[in-house]
Amino acid sequence: MRHHIIVLGAGYAGGYAAGYLARHLHPDDFEITVVNAEADFVERLRLHELAAGHELRRHRLEEIFEGTGARLRVARVTAVDPDHRTVTVVDDEGVDRLEYDTLLYTLGSSVADHGVPGVAEHAFHIAGRPSALRLRERLDELGEHGKVLFVGGNLTAIEGSTEIAALRPGLQVALATDGELGGWLGPKARPHLLRAFDRLGIEVHERTPIERVTATGAVAADGTAFDTDAVVWAAGFAVHPIAAASGLAVEDDGRITVDAEMRSVSHPEVYAAGDSVCAIDKHGRPLPMSCASAGFTSMRATAAILKDLTGRKGANTPLAYLGNCISLGPKDAVFQAVDGQARSKGWALRGRPAAHFKAFVLRGTVWNVGHPTYGRPTRRHRLAAAPGRSAAKTAPARSDEAVST
Repeated sequence: MRHHIIVLGAGYAGGYAAGYLARHLHPDDFEITVVNAEADFVERLRLHELAAGHELRRHRLEEIFEGTGARLRVARVTAVDPDHRTVTVVDDEGVDRLEYDTLLYTLGSSVADHGVPGVAEHAFHIAGRPSALRLRERLDELGEHGKVLFVGGNLTAIEGSTEIAALRPGLQVALATDGELGGWLGPKARPHLLRAFDRLGIEVHERTPIERVTATGAVAADGTAFDTDAVVWAAGFAVHPIAAASGLAVEDDGRITVDAEMRSVSHPEVYAAGDSVCAIDKHGRPLPMSCASAGFTSMRATAAILKDLTGRKGANTPLAYLGNCISLGPKDAVFQAVDGQARSKGWALRGRPAAHFKAFVLRGTVWNVGHPTYGRPTRRHRLAAAPGRSAAKTAPARSDEAVST
């Protein structure tokens, strides 16, 4: 009977990992099932573009996994039972329970409402493709007249507000944040960011925490009322509660607690990567939820799975965060490099060069999912198999390549 591996989620972490494992494990001994809520690979880094009005190219997961042996199951995960090694999913045909021998958990994250009343009922967000399309429909309804308020001061709020302001200049776009806009950026990047907001006519309200969202706007903690046609909540991300409800060991924020190889500390047959995992870098800091972290943690997880299942030891991919690449509309951006303590360096790439770099990163993330073994041997019939198969001993070492953003 073949060893069954289930990968939950096919985003930046899960999509890459599933393809990599499928190309390195012998199909006679291993079966890989990828469970994803959508039939397409979603470029989450570009959802603000989708919301603003851009048409994004579709990337069908069946085509991405074609010829690899990985089987796609389009369904929504509702529960994980690590004690009995089962996953409960729901699709158009009803409820199903899948059994696994090894589980890779990469369900990612969604919007965090922080318990603020009215967010779920009245606010829009761009943490997923359906929600981005709902916002786009609302913007289409407003046409050239209307007000949009972004709540948040980090990357999602910055990219979303600038993209919409650039593509829909008739709208009045504002942003409210409880801190300083881009306050973490260095002395070159932050002034460039603020100039971009001025150029695009975005009204900024710093130190203005929003304590309530209503059907007609939002109310700040100091009583300031924002009358607006659409509130876009972009105040951070939260992981899905499935892991915590399953009995897996998790951190206070719900991210799965793992060892250095992305293996669950409570259930060693479960691995995690991407936003779902609390991965600690060499400085003792948790990696932030990001595409870059998805790349590094998925490489760590796949190396550990191959080692545990085949005896083949791979490269120890470093866990690092290199910087923030932030688009400021279609033709502007900043790339802020950070040090080992995640503090902004003085150097930053700005303007068109940064926008070109951002575009390169976006193309690279999609390409990497479809080509997870680029530059590395892919003769899986020699690479890996069940324990005891001699091919495992001849497997080549992994590369430490990753794309950061």
